[in-house]
Amino acid sequence: MELKTTRYALEAGIATITLSRPKRRNAWTGRMHTEYRWLLDQADKDPAVRVIVVTGDPEGQAFCAGADLGALEGHAEKGRYDPGTAEDIARPGYGVDPHFDASFAYHFGIGKPVIAAINGAAAGVGLVLAAFADLRFAAAGTRFTTTHGRFNFPAEFGLSWVLPRIIGLTHANDLLLSSRIFTAEEALEMGFLNKVLPADELMIHVTDYARKLAASVAPGSARETKRQIYRDLHRDAATAVTEAERLLETMIRHPNYAEGVKAWMEKRAADWKG
Repeated sequence: MELKTTRYALEAGIATITLSRPKRRNAWTGRMHTEYRWLLDQADKDPAVRVIVVTGDPEGQAFCAGADLGALEGHAEKGRYDPGTAEDIARPGYGVDPHFDASFAYHFGIGKPVIAAINGAAAGVGLVLAAFADLRFAAAGTRFTTTHGRFNFPAEFGLSWVLPRIIGLTHANDLLLSSRIFTAEEALEMGFLNKVLPADELMIHVTDYARKLAASVAPGSARETKRQIYRDLHRDAATAVTEAERLLETMIRHPNYAEGVKAWMEKRAADWKG
């Protein structure tokens, strides 16, 4: 696929997807969503990829400023919502669990950790994208907002489901009902972010974190643990325990289990396979 609104780089097991419409503050369009899903699908299928990082083009001075204004105007003119995507759009993460088979929820079906490196404003769908990542790091002073209230929209793309699970109902109600702006520092206090860093240290920290994750965690463990986390949001405790025991019986037979034990005993980095 020709990339017009995104960039892709792979180095040392880390796939970096950059939202790149700098003249529009990396605002979201149907084309960007199409490219983003295609890139996620490619990264998920590539055995060389261990971790996926999503960030914004720094020239845009935002992570993603939300839906492009032109798209918002188009909805008003058409009198209906138009996602701007085709029926044959890529479906990364689909087929793992029916609970994940929808826009942005597909992140939960992807078999690799997804890290959001939020290097500027994240509004509307930009906040959605960050919320559905597995880990979130942001530059100090970054501003966030749900935005939907000012457009007579509902909470977008499952924010009403995911935000209460990340930050609790009290904080989620505040952000969803008010559509107010909040800062990275406030988001960290609420538990939305893993860490807030100086802007010039953000990508250094995220890259280092991703490298350590890729080196120290077996790919099968990362995949199955991630799926357990999001599936268990719908399960009772007993089912979660039973499924964990089933996975243990299966995964202990994989060569990476023996390699992990051997590497630990020999005090060296593991040589993961698969």
